Amino acid sequence: MSLIYHIYIIFKHVITLISITGYAPFKAVSAVQTPYAMSDWQDAYRDGIQKLDPLIVVPLAILDFLCIHPFWDRNGRASRLLTLLMLYQADYQIGKYVSLERVIEQSKETYYESLQASSFNWHHGMHDVKPWLHYFWGILIKAYRELEEKVADIKGGRGSKTEMIRQVVHSMVGPFSFSDVHAQCPTIGRDMIKLVLADLKSEGKIVLQGKGRGARWVSR
Repeated sequence: MSLIYHIYIIFKHVITLISITGYAPFKAVSAVQTPYAMSDWQDAYRDGIQKLDPLIVVPLAILDFLCIHPFWDRNGRASRLLTLLMLYQADYQIGKYVSLERVIEQSKETYYESLQASSFNWHHGMHDVKPWLHYFWGILIKAYRELEEKVADIKGGRGSKTEMIRQVVHSMVGPFSFSDVHAQCPTIGRDMIKLVLADLKSEGKIVLQGKGRGARWVSR
C-alpha cells in the first residue's frame, strides 16, 4: 500500500467520531472498510436505479454516501454534486435552472436535523429513512416552485408587471424618483423597475435629471 493510503487510514481513524450535526457524534465507516462500503454503495445504486423510482433511489444513495463519509472533508459538498449528477441522469433537470446548493443552504438546520434522524442506527441497518426522504423531496418541491415563478414572470407575470410600471410612470405629474415608482409597485422587484425605466428612457419617453439620490425622472 502507498504511504498516502497509510496516512489516510490513520487520519480517518482519528476522525472516526465526527459530528454531522453539531448535536451528536456520528461514527463514520472505518478507513479500512470505506473502499468496500463505497463499492457496495455503487452496486446498490446501479441496481436500484434500474428497478425503482429515482426519487426514492437518489436520496437514499445520498444518505448512504453521507453516512459512509468517504473523504477527509467536503463530503457534504460532494454529496450535493452527486445529487445534481444523479438527478440529471434520471432526467430531472431542475439543477440547471435553480441552485439546489442555495436551497439546501437556506434550510441548513432542517438538513442537519433530518440527516441526524435518518443516520441513527444506520450501521445496524435499522435506521429510519423517512425524515431524510421528506427533507429531500421538500427541497425538490421548493426548487420546482421557484422555477414555476420564474417561468410565470417570463410568460405572463413579467408582461403584466411591466405594464403596471409603465402605467405608474405615465400617471406621474412632474419629476419623480425611483422611490416614487417603487412605492406604488411594492410587490415588484427593484431590478424589474430599473429595467422598465431603462426601456422607457431608450424609447425617449422619459429622461433622467441629476445623479445619485437627487436624481429625478421627467416624462417627455
